[in-house]
Amino acid sequence: METRQIQYFLEVAKREHMTEAAIHLHVAQSSVSRQIVNLENELGVDLFIREGRRVKLTPIGKVFFERMNHIKYLMDEAKREVNEHLNPEKGTVRIGYPTSMAAYTLPSNIYAFREQYPEAKFHMSNALHDDLIEGIIDGDFNLAMIAPMPDKASKNKIDGTILFSEDIVALLPINHSLANKNSIKLETLKEEPFLVLPEGLVFRDQVIQACNKVGFSPNIAFEGKDIDALKGLVSAGLGVALMPEMTLVDNTPQSTVVIPISDSTLTRTVGVIYPTQRSLLPTESLFYQFLVNTYTKKVKA
Repeated sequence: METRQIQYFLEVAKREHMTEAAIHLHVAQSSVSRQIVNLENELGVDLFIREGRRVKLTPIGKVFFERMNHIKYLMDEAKREVNEHLNPEKGTVRIGYPTSMAAYTLPSNIYAFREQYPEAKFHMSNALHDDLIEGIIDGDFNLAMIAPMPDKASKNKIDGTILFSEDIVALLPINHSLANKNSIKLETLKEEPFLVLPEGLVFRDQVIQACNKVGFSPNIAFEGKDIDALKGLVSAGLGVALMPEMTLVDNTPQSTVVIPISDSTLTRTVGVIYPTQRSLLPTESLFYQFLVNTYTKKVKA
């Protein structure tokens, strides 16, 4: 098998069309067809079911595609590792993050990092809490900022560092009777309509558990698909919401007010995780250490 044959095979398999694959590869369609036939003859099996120039993978073709796709990934990673070892300041950081860090936490850190390493690149993937953990394990990305920090004992395939803990605050409509308070206890909101995230999201569970801990179950009035949706619902006067403090930095909506909650246990940990079964690439290692150093300095300050 030749590398060119594998490249052509993968492209045809993804597009299910000889001509479209040829156009994408910038080669003649006859060249693609010939290389696929040569590959099939060498393997002794049909990889495709042909319907004119449109094709579909055979069952054994699907198995071969998965294996070759993985091999290509490993080859690309190997090339990237070599390039980054030669010049880690110009490499790529593949990182996952939750929606709650999209507006401030992650962008501010990337901005600060690129002030030191302006040629560093980032490939970012937004995902839910459990999907971030699985993404690290499965190799979709090598770093993930996450909140709350997962229990490392339950996931021996990941490790990481808690960067900081942030307060959970109340977001109220600006005309709310408690809007002029310097702080409130969580229990004072027990009669209020609550705005929460959908079921299955970790922060929703944390909000409900916090309310239960002080003696009430929140009266859930509406659900918002993400933090920004909750902000909009509060701004419309439809209820109150608990929010991670960092999500409101430079992004507090009009017609709302942020009130600290005096219950000292209402916090969440924010950290960065990485896989234990493979090494970070040099640029990713640079960014990981940058995050750790950045928040260590803030704590000392």
